[in-house]
Amino acid sequence: MSPPADLLTGLAEAQPEKIALIDDRPSGDVVKVNFADFEAEANRLAHALRAAGLRPGDKMVWCGQNSLRVVALMHAARKAQLTAVPLNYRLTPDEAAYVVDNCDAALVAVDAEFGELIDRIAPKTPKVHTRWVFDGDAAVCSGARALDAVVEGLPTTPPDPAEADTTAATMIYTSGTTGKPKGALRHGSGDPEQMAALMTLIGYQPDDIYLTTGPLYHSGPSGFMALAQALGNTVILQRKFNPEDWLRLVDRYQVTSTFSAPTPIRLVCNLPDEVKARYDRSTMQRMVANAAPWSFALKEAYLADFPEESLFEVYGSTELGVNTVMLPKDQRRKPGSCGQASPFVELALFDDDGNRVTEPNVPGELFARSRSVFTTYYKADEKYQEDKRGPFHTVGDVAYIDEEGFVFICDRKKDMIISGGMNIYPAEIEGALERHPAIIDVAVFGIPSEDWGESVHAVVVHREAQPVSEGDVIAYAREHLASYKIPRSVSFVSEIPRTGSGKILKRVLREPYWKDHGSFVA
Repeated sequence: MSPPADLLTGLAEAQPEKIALIDDRPSGDVVKVNFADFEAEANRLAHALRAAGLRPGDKMVWCGQNSLRVVALMHAARKAQLTAVPLNYRLTPDEAAYVVDNCDAALVAVDAEFGELIDRIAPKTPKVHTRWVFDGDAAVCSGARALDAVVEGLPTTPPDPAEADTTAATMIYTSGTTGKPKGALRHGSGDPEQMAALMTLIGYQPDDIYLTTGPLYHSGPSGFMALAQALGNTVILQRKFNPEDWLRLVDRYQVTSTFSAPTPIRLVCNLPDEVKARYDRSTMQRMVANAAPWSFALKEAYLADFPEESLFEVYGSTELGVNTVMLPKDQRRKPGSCGQASPFVELALFDDDGNRVTEPNVPGELFARSRSVFTTYYKADEKYQEDKRGPFHTVGDVAYIDEEGFVFICDRKKDMIISGGMNIYPAEIEGALERHPAIIDVAVFGIPSEDWGESVHAVVVHREAQPVSEGDVIAYAREHLASYKIPRSVSFVSEIPRTGSGKILKRVLREPYWKDHGSFVA
């Protein structure tokens, strides 16, 4: 007998009674589903997608916080050979309408909590002919059907492939930190050999317990959950991030594995010691740091609360996959690095003239070549081609590579400040200021300067009980940074705007300073 073509089908046959997913909410509601039942649910949904008239290659959008149904829809789209497009529920109606219309979705499946959003954008998304609502009343979205009713009575067996040469795909829209989001289209599920090598390097095990940290509409949490599911792990779903509830789940299920952006872990580490002491954190074996840079100060805070050997870091992107891996043994030895090239990945640096940078410790734009890069930007192939140099691709980060092959990300190329002819990388300044004991979060960017072209400005969030002044911040920076890197001005906010994946929305912070200057670039 030939092996099943679908990964989930194979897991359901091999370990039908093992728990696949646990949806555990602070309210006390807990739902567990084994692999056999989860396979049946995904198959029903796949048949429903076909019955709705969708054909291989068509686009479907799902929108919702982390839940059993969201994960089942991901698998169903693959089984039906569709292109699945997650929609960030934090978007404004105009932003959401842009994504749904731009991707040419024919169907939207939405958590009832966000049904009103889908209802509001209906006039601007005329290509959508089918709307489903799950986990609540379908009446929140005009003309929508309850998904429970849609799947009732449908087959629990896998759908037959409609076309052998059609491959399922995903399309995740970039976070739009510098402008309109772009749909990063990826056919297939990556290279199996490369995926296996990455899992071996990090040390994933079939009996790991994986916890979702952050929303599954983002490529990092969903991608690493997919790795966990590929191994047949039990996945714990946290519907919406809350730091103490996250610790509760780690303790209750003896979690061994997760992936996180910096913001959630910063919130966990900033909890009072007496709160953290209530929960066992010793089972964590594989914390993968990514989505946005973890400062060295945050890494030190994490290592004070969790096992020393548990902290990994990867550098990657929605478009290019995982490009580097930083192992636990190197975290303290190489502060500021995101590791060495991931298996089957070749890295290269290029200067502004297109010349390859080969000397160690010399910055250049970072490019990667691997088997797992995305296919193209949907309806924006010219941008895809623009970001290539031969077989190498970039997402616009500037980095240098040391003598041992460790990569140090300086900053986004577009975020670099040029002041008095000097290149200044905000990430370096942010990393230094975050070590101030009163500073919780910080963002640094350039603002107009008649004398220097741009000057360094810092936006700071301080601890409520430890206020600091502009002079305090500048004095601290003077102790830790070269003179030309010191912020010339500081402002204070209660929260720094970020994308759902944790990246700072610097265009939002810059705009008030640059709006009257023709050189402002979003």
